[in-house]
Amino acid sequence: MGSYAEEQILPADKVVPVPPSVDPITTASIMLKGMTAQFLVRRCFKVESGHTVLVHAAAGGVGSLLCQWANALGATVIGTVSTKEKAAQAKEDGCHHVIIYTEEDFVSRVNEMTSGKGVEVVYDSVGKNTFEGSLACLKPRGYMVSFGQSSGTPDPVPLSALAPKSLFLTRPSMMQYTSTRDELLETAGEVFANVASGVLRVRVNHKYPLSEAAQAHADLENRRTTGSVVLIP
Repeated sequence: MGSYAEEQILPADKVVPVPPSVDPITTASIMLKGMTAQFLVRRCFKVESGHTVLVHAAAGGVGSLLCQWANALGATVIGTVSTKEKAAQAKEDGCHHVIIYTEEDFVSRVNEMTSGKGVEVVYDSVGKNTFEGSLACLKPRGYMVSFGQSSGTPDPVPLSALAPKSLFLTRPSMMQYTSTRDELLETAGEVFANVASGVLRVRVNHKYPLSEAAQAHADLENRRTTGSVVLIP
C-alpha cells in the first residue's frame, strides 16, 4: 500500500476474476470507481425506476458512473457540475438535467425541476460546500448519501435537522460493503457485467508509463486531467 509496482503478491480472497471481454486498462480504470458506484446505487440506497436522484460532481470519476448506472435503472438523473464542458459530458453519461452550480443555485433548480417535491436520494462526494443544500433537496424520508469530501469535511449536523422531513443520513465506505468474499465477488461481478454489456463506459483519457508516476500525480494535483488516469507497468 502507498506505492506502485509492476507485480504484487495479494491474498487470494482479495482478488476477483476479470472477464476476457474487459481489457486490463479498462479494468484498472474502473475497478475502484465502479465498485463504489455499485454499492451506492444498488445497496446503500437501491435506485429503482421512477426515482429522481441528485449526483454532485456528475462529471467526476464516480459521478460519471453513478449517472450512467442510475439512468440505466430507470431513474431521472440530475447532475451538478462546474463548467459547460463538464455539463456536456454529464449529459452524455445519462443526466436528464444538468446544473452548473457556479452559475446557478442548485437547491432552487432542483426544487423547480421536481415541482417542489425533492429527490429520493443525493449522492454527495463534495462535502462541506454542498452538504446543507443537499439535505434541502431531499423529499420526506429521502436519503443523504455523503461518500466524499472534496471541498472539506461537512460541519456537524444536529440530529434535529433531520427530523422535519424524517431524513436518512449515511456516510458509507466500500470496505464495509465488500467485507466478505461473497460481497466482493458480487460487487465486482456486477460492475464487469455492466461494462461488458455497454451500460457503463469509462473514459481513459490519460496513460503514463510507470516510470512517470510522479508526473501523473503532478498533473492530477494541478487539475490537468479528465476521466481516468492509468499507469502502465
